[in-house]
Amino acid sequence: MNDPFAHVAALSGVSEAVASAREAVDRLLGHRILRRRSAEVSAESALRGARASAELEGAPAPLEDVRAGLVDDPVVQGALRVSASLGSLAPTWRVAPRQALARLHVLAVSGSDAGELGRPRASLEATDPLALGSPPSPSEVADRLSSLSDLLTAPTEAPALVVAAVAEGELLALRPFGSADGLVARAAARLTLIDRGLDPKSLAAPEVGHVELGSAYGEAIRAYVSGTPSGVAQWVRHCAEATALGARDALAVCEAFTRR
Repeated sequence: MNDPFAHVAALSGVSEAVASAREAVDRLLGHRILRRRSAEVSAESALRGARASAELEGAPAPLEDVRAGLVDDPVVQGALRVSASLGSLAPTWRVAPRQALARLHVLAVSGSDAGELGRPRASLEATDPLALGSPPSPSEVADRLSSLSDLLTAPTEAPALVVAAVAEGELLALRPFGSADGLVARAAARLTLIDRGLDPKSLAAPEVGHVELGSAYGEAIRAYVSGTPSGVAQWVRHCAEATALGARDALAVCEAFTRR
């Protein structure tokens, strides 16, 4: 098949999970508060998504402490910088994904003592917060990053959520930079949802859903790494559920804004 994303979309249970997530996002996008306060909901989503992404990377922090600027953990700060960049990076993601990934990595680890920021790692050293085991070799990383970039800029019949899930899954599996790869991968998924029109204002935070689903995040990405059709399908279904939960969380934010 010339459309690998469409092949993934046809796997067992994927279309139903994606449709359910789409319904949840559509309910969110139809909320009346967004006619005048969508920027505030987007900002709250960015904050919640960053905090959740940092937790998934091994740096949990109370939301209100993050909101108040009381958390100086470098992972949390990197997650906040990455989250704040999504709107400006969406146009680059559409035409030059590798460039956008490099920028995301720079933002994620800026101020740390990481190696060459934004460049794929040249060794087998990589952090492993999701217990994936030994990372792929640098040569495999280079090949798969190139293939992913080509796929992301090619036409596809697959829904945005499938493309986002595969992009995130590949980046988590590859750990291309050796540090902060989870922050970069989850940001790539959100950029895909923005660019491909599922969530153009970045209102839903799938990261929040991933955290809510607990250990299922690690289990699902390890299934994806196995490379089997059932493993890939499990991962995409998980991402769809996380997106739906993120949309419901944002819907609760909208309701809270209506009471203010």
